[in-house]
Amino acid sequence: MNLQGSRTKVLLVDDSAPVALALARHLSRAGFIAETYSDARSALSRIALGDIRVVVSDISMPEMSGIELLKQIRERDQDLPVVLITASPDIESATGAVDFGAFRYLTKPIEHEALISTVRQAAKLHELAIARRDALAEQSAQQSRSVDRESLEVCLRRAVDALWMAYQPIVRAVDGSTFGYEALLRSDEPALPHPGAILDAATRLNALPALGRAVRARVASDMLGADPAWRFFVNLHPSDLSDLEEQGSACPLDISASRVVLEVTERAAIETVNDVKRKIARLRQRGYAVAVDDLGAGYAGLSSFVHLEPEFVKLDMALVRDAHKSSVKARLIRSIASVCRDLGMLVVAEGVETVEERDALIEYGCDLLQGFYLGKPARGFVPPRW
Repeated sequence: MNLQGSRTKVLLVDDSAPVALALARHLSRAGFIAETYSDARSALSRIALGDIRVVVSDISMPEMSGIELLKQIRERDQDLPVVLITASPDIESATGAVDFGAFRYLTKPIEHEALISTVRQAAKLHELAIARRDALAEQSAQQSRSVDRESLEVCLRRAVDALWMAYQPIVRAVDGSTFGYEALLRSDEPALPHPGAILDAATRLNALPALGRAVRARVASDMLGADPAWRFFVNLHPSDLSDLEEQGSACPLDISASRVVLEVTERAAIETVNDVKRKIARLRQRGYAVAVDDLGAGYAGLSSFVHLEPEFVKLDMALVRDAHKSSVKARLIRSIASVCRDLGMLVVAEGVETVEERDALIEYGCDLLQGFYLGKPARGFVPPRW
């Protein structure tokens, strides 16, 4: 529901429709655009679309509380102001509000002028935060443009020296037991603070093969201390296929190849690699299995079947999200699982964030599950929850 006013959009979250509408009416008269939602999960989906400047949420709500909503927002956005309201203030909720950075903690009944004043202050704060973020981004972009090749090489070398792998658990849908882990690139080098920056630098420097070798060496070392029954999913850029072939038995992963699943990323680039089927066949002869990710993400996902004939298929997160609420997604996932079962492939559902999604994906026929609900990427092999 939108109530037209100024360009400043405020999201109201309250399971009581009369309360939400009353607050929205007052904010609209003050010049805001107020959107109301009755549950926190729907509100999170709306926030993800952007352009919300302030969130006002009740604390006591079914399924997800206002405190949990605040926590989820903070995992995605450190700057979005959140005003929490409650009719039953207590130490626990007040502590949660402070811990996760609520802008204000208001008690019902709320004076309309106090609410409007609070929202105005919050909107101004967010405006300043956005300006600061944009300025820092521009400064960073200017610095990046000014970095010459030699400096970038130094940064990449340091990033590789400080490289480590985070491991996210993958569990069996039948009983929640650990099937294995996906290895995810990380580094403690501040100049290249996230995997995307490292991969971008390696691409610009034509150093993807060297980076791939460093990753495979790190994973091989980590596997020495792992349960020998676990499988390890290791991301593989199509350009790494030739390098893996060139390395041959000297590849440190070869000693444990039967436990390694090579998860092919950037699949649109597969068709630019010569003799893909032959290269994949050679890797299978050495003991490796193959996975494709993001099935359902267009032509590249389907064509991967032809080129790779994978043992594992990962479902696109867009299919997994709220799968229990969509009959269309349910039918599609069931169909994919059925086809993969006939072809002898195992289906991995990525991005499982709730128990409802977990249960639905099990019902729809997925073999393996992965996502924040089961375990976040971490140093070492953290046991999954179930």
